Amino acid sequence: MVYEYDITATIVLYHEDLDVLQKTVDSFLKTPFKKRLFLVDNSATDVLKKSFPQEEITYIFTGKNKGFGAAHNLVLNHINSNYHLVLNPDVAFEEAVLPVLIRQLEMDKELALISPKVMYPSGEHQFVCRTYPTLFDLINRRLKFSKKAILKHEYRTQDLSQPFYPDFIHGCFLFFKTSIFKDLNGFDERYFLYMEDVDICRKIDAIGKKKLFFPEVTITHQHQTGSRKKARLFFSHIVSAIKYFFKWGMKNTKTAS
Repeated sequence: MVYEYDITATIVLYHEDLDVLQKTVDSFLKTPFKKRLFLVDNSATDVLKKSFPQEEITYIFTGKNKGFGAAHNLVLNHINSNYHLVLNPDVAFEEAVLPVLIRQLEMDKELALISPKVMYPSGEHQFVCRTYPTLFDLINRRLKFSKKAILKHEYRTQDLSQPFYPDFIHGCFLFFKTSIFKDLNGFDERYFLYMEDVDICRKIDAIGKKKLFFPEVTITHQHQTGSRKKARLFFSHIVSAIKYFFKWGMKNTKTAS
């Protein structure tokens, strides 16, 4: 069989539900191209290793929780594909999704990153496109001072059935041109968890490339919203936000400070 494209993906694991993770792995492996999936396991034990013996899968056990960005970056020196997918362990999609997204990436030389429409398992729309946050935006999302501001921050005032170029896209499914992902040196590892997706979109702006939301194909994401449920994750979110604003400034702008 002749493969037109070579694609890679990483999923970072941390004590995952095996049934949920299996659906994500199966979704990627159904893709009709040459492929390699890296499972980077930040769990305390490597119990998941035996669950994925497929030849297309490379299992990397870190032995400690290195964080989201640092774990994804472990594959930077091992990927020479055309396209690389940063994927959460609770996502499912049909085999036609990646071929459709690849066609869009092929059509636009200025495009670095593409993401599809994202739905909850219930069928409800998940608003993954955001404007770059101000400090007020982050506080408002938790305390809900202004519903209007939240709607604007999530681009709900525009037609989300049409493709467009948002400021940033939530990191559950980020499909990169591999060469650009590597040129960016992946994620900024100063963020242990949260804000790394915002940051890498800023870095894409800085090199003059674009990010496309493409709702003509759809994926499903369970979206655990851990920072709202666990104090430790909420603290991580605050720390990452502080690092983000120190790096990029307090204003909603596409220019680094």
